[in-house]
Amino acid sequence: MRIKVLGTRGEIDETAPYHSRHSGVLIDGTLLLDLGEREFLAYRPKAVLLTHLHPDHAFFVRPGADRPADGIPIFGPERRRGFSIRILRRPTKVAGYLVRPVPVHHSLKVRSQAYLISRAGRKVLYTGDLLWIDKAAHPLFKGLDLVITEASAMRAGGYVRRDRATGRVYGHRSVPDIIRLFKSFCDHIVLVHFGGWFFEDIRRARRDLRRLGRANGILVEAAHDGRDFVV
Repeated sequence: MRIKVLGTRGEIDETAPYHSRHSGVLIDGTLLLDLGEREFLAYRPKAVLLTHLHPDHAFFVRPGADRPADGIPIFGPERRRGFSIRILRRPTKVAGYLVRPVPVHHSLKVRSQAYLISRAGRKVLYTGDLLWIDKAAHPLFKGLDLVITEASAMRAGGYVRRDRATGRVYGHRSVPDIIRLFKSFCDHIVLVHFGGWFFEDIRRARRDLRRLGRANGILVEAAHDGRDFVV
């Protein structure tokens, strides 16, 4: 699979060269994972997979935003009134790939899911924003070639909140915790969706992430907008 990272900025004000666009990952010029910017549609993907309906992953839910182009099937974990989104809840062939949705805990207000993408013996997991994934799903991750996941939080504990009414927790897991979660399933993690911590000193952040990867015996890479690689 040829993978192109289109956007690496989380829903924050901070921006920098090569980290200015919101979430989007393109596989083989065909399958677009998340649609954080309208301009990503210029690649003419055959299908779009949305992890969740927050505006940095689905630009069109912002107030006053244009509708996405007609004619490109858009899949996601839930529908949004006024938009044509196909529910994807089970393994499905999409644009020539086997796509398995994996439920993810992240938000109180919208559903979230990761996607396990398989083709020609290669397996890539794209998580979107992530607090945790139920252990029942972990066996699906055996033999992963690559994990593309978020880097909103570096601090211990991440960004975790609890809803007072329901007791449910929501938010973002820390990068060290994410690495510990996936290191037994693959040896290469690509980080996107950077939070404010990353922009304080990007060069130092990259060094810290590489060092963290070595400490866990895997390759950890901070992607940038436009990063290309092959799995």
